[in-house]
Amino acid sequence: MDELFETGKKKKGVNLVFIGGVAIALAIVAGAIWVLSSRPSIEDQTAKILEGTLREGSPEFAAITKDILISTDENTVESPMGLGTISMFIKGTIYNKGAKKITALEVNVGVVTQKNEVLREKKIVVVPIQQASLDAGETIPITLTLDGFDRKDDRANIRWKVTAVRTE
Repeated sequence: MDELFETGKKKKGVNLVFIGGVAIALAIVAGAIWVLSSRPSIEDQTAKILEGTLREGSPEFAAITKDILISTDENTVESPMGLGTISMFIKGTIYNKGAKKITALEVNVGVVTQKNEVLREKKIVVVPIQQASLDAGETIPITLTLDGFDRKDDRANIRWKVTAVRTE
């Protein structure tokens, strides 16, 4: 009868399964951090893509860029955000009317005022990130977001400019 009222003292110790689980989780997290840190940064990847491209100022650049037409789509949207700022979702089309295949293309997109002052601008690599190449006579749609506009900003126009190009 005394056995029923006896409180059994359990042995307090370290749970080896718990320690093993924590060790495995730490190893997985450390491995993931190592893999992510060993990858090159976005800036390094962009610089590698744009190696050997023609930039503004060379006669070859001017000859190639006169055959690249960029138009803004009428479906560009301005959207108010929760913090009181405005984001613009800009859509456009790039057309290669030249005879050469474009293998790298960087474009600068800017929103300007009526006085032609730049409010915000962004550089994006279109080819080969959005599409592998842009053949002669081919078009490619382009979409990007510019954030941080004030409600009072004079967002009069969108300006496109080719900043780097490479052809085959």
